This record gives sequence, structure tokens and C-alpha cells, in this order.
Amino acid sequence: MSDSSGQMRRVRRFDTAPELLVRKQLWRRGLRYYLHSKDLPGTPDIVFSKAKVAVFVHGCFWHRHQECKLASTPKTNRDFWLLKFCQNVKRDVNNVTELREAGWEVAVVWQCEAQNADLLRRRIVAIEQAVRQL
Repeated sequence: MSDSSGQMRRVRRFDTAPELLVRKQLWRRGLRYYLHSKDLPGTPDIVFSKAKVAVFVHGCFWHRHQECKLASTPKTNRDFWLLKFCQNVKRDVNNVTELREAGWEVAVVWQCEAQNADLLRRRIVAIEQAVRQL
């Protein structure tokens, strides 16, 4: 087993620090949600099923947040990483497309946004507006 595969195995899929920040802010606003709905494309991190709003909290590195300093590319094994990132982005686009075609509103909160109080507040307000449109 290579060292990079061991590192990748330790990366959390659920309950990441940015996801917990987003969930905490939504909960404080009185919004109640489901987590990691496996029956929806991409297993969204946060789901408001009645309002048909799905929220993904993406890590900037893994999901390639455009023009973000956290979305660096490792210098070693570059071909592997570029292929991996390309597959991740393609999968993300497909998941969002499938959800929207099924009538869902989709929001993506990036890791760097979750770490910035002002940006996070704006994203939370936008999600809240989408949820409360019922």
C-alpha cells in the first residue's frame, strides 16, 4: 500500500469541519434537515426534502474550487492527481445536473467560504431563502 492511499483513506467523507460549520449555522436559524441522503445523486451533505433543496459542502482541494489557493495540485504523481480531480469535477457536474433535472435546488458551499464568517453568512442566508420559499 502506498503512502498516498493511506492518506486518502484518512480523509473524512462526512462530518468535515466545514460541513459542521454550515450545519451549525443552519440549525441556529431554525432550519431542520436530513444528512447524507443516499437516495439522491451525489449523496448531498444536507437535504431539505420538503423544499427540495440539496446542499453540498465541498473541499476546495478535492473538488477544484476555481481560483482558490486551497485547490493546489501536488507536484508528485501529477498525472494521477489531475485525472482524479477531473473525475471528481465531472461527477459533481453530473450530480448537480441530475438533481436540478429532478426539480431540486442545489447549493454548493466551498471549504474556503465556510472558513470566512462573512461569506458563510451570505451562503447560509441564500440557502435559508431557498428553503423558506415553500
